[in-house]
Amino acid sequence: MDTDRALLVDLYELTMAAAYFEHQVDCRATFELFVRHLPPSRSFLVAAGLDSALSYLENLHFTDDDVRFLREQPAFHTVSEEFFDYLREFRFRGDVRAVEEGTLVFAEEPLLQVTAPVLEAQIAETYLLSVIHYETLVASKAARVVRAAGGRSILEFGTRRAHGPEAGVRAARAACLGGCAATSNVLAGALYDLPLAGTAAHSWTQVFPSERRSFEALLETFPDTAILLVDTYDPLLGAEIAATLGKPIPGVRLDSGDLLEKSRHVREILDRYGRHEAKIVTSGDLNEFKIEELVACGAPIDAFGVGTDLVTSRDVPALSVVYKLVETETAGLAQPKTKFSEEKVYWPGRKQVFRYSDGGLYHHDVLARADEDCPGALPLLQPVMRSGKRVGAAPSVKQIRERTLANIACLPEPYRALRGAPAYPVEKSAALDQLLDDVRAQHFGAVKASHE
Repeated sequence: MDTDRALLVDLYELTMAAAYFEHQVDCRATFELFVRHLPPSRSFLVAAGLDSALSYLENLHFTDDDVRFLREQPAFHTVSEEFFDYLREFRFRGDVRAVEEGTLVFAEEPLLQVTAPVLEAQIAETYLLSVIHYETLVASKAARVVRAAGGRSILEFGTRRAHGPEAGVRAARAACLGGCAATSNVLAGALYDLPLAGTAAHSWTQVFPSERRSFEALLETFPDTAILLVDTYDPLLGAEIAATLGKPIPGVRLDSGDLLEKSRHVREILDRYGRHEAKIVTSGDLNEFKIEELVACGAPIDAFGVGTDLVTSRDVPALSVVYKLVETETAGLAQPKTKFSEEKVYWPGRKQVFRYSDGGLYHHDVLARADEDCPGALPLLQPVMRSGKRVGAAPSVKQIRERTLANIACLPEPYRALRGAPAYPVEKSAALDQLLDDVRAQHFGAVKASHE
């Protein structure tokens, strides 16, 4: 899914690249991708999208058709032929450091750090922002939904409501990475080795002359896995029909209405006929808050299918994710960079995130300069790409899911709350604060001198 994406950029990435080329700007640049601030309803984020980002960088190139298209655009009519020759040979040959997928991250902490010739790093901006943003958004939502379920399975059912088919595939991966047990998206299952889950639609029941016959047919075909959708007509009558089929039934699904009341009645019906092994799956516009309430009330539900709210992260549909230049290097001389426009100041220089723990639980993080040492802390940013090639094999989604769950288990309970969680403490090192002051003094000193 990450090949042939060179034109999936904002125009200004390529116009800047052309101007860098024409003016022979050949510095090495470091950009960092981070979230400026967390929404009030998010106390942490789950880092995701790194595998997609690295696949994109490894395969990034311009085809002859890409180059031909760009040459025809009015914005490039004054650009030399040599630039288009450069694009034909273009490959990303930079270095990347990143936090591992499944790691919990907080505001202002870099998820990704790209160091490359400035032209290469600039071209990659839009795609990296898009893929890291979306997968992190969904993985973070999934972690909340999984927490609300209290150990009961969450099944990702959202592709049909995702913002496009490709988004559905990425959402399925991110949701499983964030803790979901399975997805209904078959392509995602094939691409990422994800467990698949699904039942049947109401149309299945409607096609048959009777509800009983539709259940029998499904069980005849899938005796070990069929989940019978019992609320096409009357959920209690449907449950009674399912319970009296004379053969084992793996489970039933409820898709609408008062799920607490209906699940209790359905459980009673199933148990009355000795169908203790039959599981109850529910779906229908579920989110973490509805699931939390159902679990708190003791609803006899074994698994929840979650779609729209998960793949769109409906309550928080976007994060303030940015990709900012923090350092340039020319002839071995590094120059820290930032901006000072209102509400958009960020800390300059290449950085490291150090995580401190106490008794096995996360205590606080320190955002520091990359060359600092913080004894006893875990450095989160690690090399993942050198000279355009991955460092090591990519972990499986199953492995990342385990990391996510382990990370969340290490987060103190107050920070996991679905509502009203306090802000996890992230400190800035004294050296990083000093660097910001130094850059500010250099910048405003230069501005003052220019007016004298």
